[in-house]
Amino acid sequence: MRTRLLPLLIILMAGVLLALGFPLGASLAAAEQQRVVVDRIDDTARFAALAQYVTARPGTRPTNSAEGDERQATLRVELTRYHELYGIQVGVFYRDRQPMGAAPADWSPPRHGEPGRAFAEALAGRRSHDPGQVWPWQQGRLTVASPVVRDGDVVAVVVTDSPTVQMRSRILHGWLLIAAGEAAAMLLAVAAAVRLTGWVLRPVRVLDAATHDIATGRMASRVAASGGPPELRRLARSFNEMADHVEDVLEQQRAFVADASHQLRNPLSALLLRIELLALELPEGNEEIASVRAEGKRLAQVLDDLLGLALAEHAAADLRVTDIGEVAAERVGAWRPVADRTGVALDYVGPSGATAWADPVALSSALDAVVDNALKFTPGGERVVVDVQTNGDTVRITVADGGPGLTTEELDRVGDRFWRSNRHQNVSGSGLGLSIARALLAAGGATIEYGANEPRGLLVTVFVPRSTPQE
Repeated sequence: MRTRLLPLLIILMAGVLLALGFPLGASLAAAEQQRVVVDRIDDTARFAALAQYVTARPGTRPTNSAEGDERQATLRVELTRYHELYGIQVGVFYRDRQPMGAAPADWSPPRHGEPGRAFAEALAGRRSHDPGQVWPWQQGRLTVASPVVRDGDVVAVVVTDSPTVQMRSRILHGWLLIAAGEAAAMLLAVAAAVRLTGWVLRPVRVLDAATHDIATGRMASRVAASGGPPELRRLARSFNEMADHVEDVLEQQRAFVADASHQLRNPLSALLLRIELLALELPEGNEEIASVRAEGKRLAQVLDDLLGLALAEHAAADLRVTDIGEVAAERVGAWRPVADRTGVALDYVGPSGATAWADPVALSSALDAVVDNALKFTPGGERVVVDVQTNGDTVRITVADGGPGLTTEELDRVGDRFWRSNRHQNVSGSGLGLSIARALLAAGGATIEYGANEPRGLLVTVFVPRSTPQE
C-alpha cells in the first residue's frame, strides 16, 4: 500500500508546486521587464524634455543661431553618454525620421516590427505600448518611444532600443532561485509524505501481521491501539474485540468436540462390546455382524481423531532445538513394517544435523499423519520417499508418494476437516489426519503445503523454522 500511496502523494505535491511555480516565474519575468520598461520610459521623457526646445517652432529644423546649435549639441552629448554608459541605442528623430541626434550617430530605428509600431504610436501623440514579454531563451530587444511635443504638436520622437541580455540573465537567475526553493520544498514534502504514510500505515501493517497470525492458528495475537489516525485506532480496538470473540467461540467449539468425543467413547465401547457378545451367538462369518463391527470401529476412529484434533488445537507447543532429520528417520523406521506388509518401499533421504525449532512430539505426530496418508494411497510396488533438506531459514521435509494424486481443485481442499476425494471413498479413514497434522505444526510456527508429485502422486511439504519464536 505504501508503494501506491507515497507516489500518489508525491505527484499531488509536485503538481501543487508546479502550479505555483509557473505563475510565480511568469510574474517574476513580467515584473523584471516592467522595471526595465519604466526605466526606459523615464529616460525617453528626459530626452524629450531636452529635445523640446531644440526647434525654434513646431515642424522646423534647428536654427543656425548659437543657442539652437548649443541645445542640439547638448542633446547629442547626452545621447552619446547614455549610449556609452548603458549600451542602449537611443535617438531623437523628426517626423520624417531625420535624426536630431542619435547614439550611435548612424543608428535609426527600423521601419517594421516592434520599433516601427512604437515610432508610429509616438507620432500619434502617445507613448508606445509596452513591448511583448521577452523570455530568457529569446534574443529580443525592448523598444520604447515617446513623443516630443511643442505647442501641442508632435515635432519629434525619442526612441530607445535596449538589449535584453542582462534582463534575461536576471530573470533566469530568479527562476533558478524559484526552482531551488521548489526543489527544497519538494524534498521537505517527500520527507513529510514518508513520515505521514509511515504513521498512517504502521497500524495497518501491525493489523495485517496480527490477522496473519490468527489465520495461521496463533489466536493470542492482538493489536496495540495506541498509534496512527483515530479511525485506525478504533479499527484496532474492534479487531481485538473480534479476535477475543472468535477465540472464545473456538475455545467453546474445541471444548465441545473434546467433551463430546470423550463422552461418546464410553457408550460406543459398551456398544462394541455388546456387538462382540452378540456375534458369539451367531454363525461364524455373519455379514451383518461384520458390517456393524466395521462401522463401529470406524466411528471409534472418528471419535479418536476428533479428540486428537481438539487436543492438537488446544495444546501449547513445547518448542526446542530439534534434529529434524533424526525425527524424520525415526518415524520412517516406525512405519516401515506397515509399508512392508503392503508392498510399498518407504525410504528416508536427508542429512543428519538439520536442526530447527520444533516440538518433537507434535512434529512426530504430524509426520505420522502424513506418512500414514501416503501409505494408504500408494499401491504395492510403488515408493514413498521422506526427504529432509535445509533451505535458508527453514528446514524442509517432503513426503512424496506414488499414489493416484489429486487434481488441482482437490489440492485446494486437501487438509480440510472431514474432506476426502470422491475417488478415494473406499479407503479407510476419517478425513481428519491432515487437519490434525496442520494443527500440530501451526502450534510451533511450522507450515504444511500440498502439491503434485512427478510423475504421479501427492507431494506434502512441511516447513519448520530455524529461528526462535521471538525472532
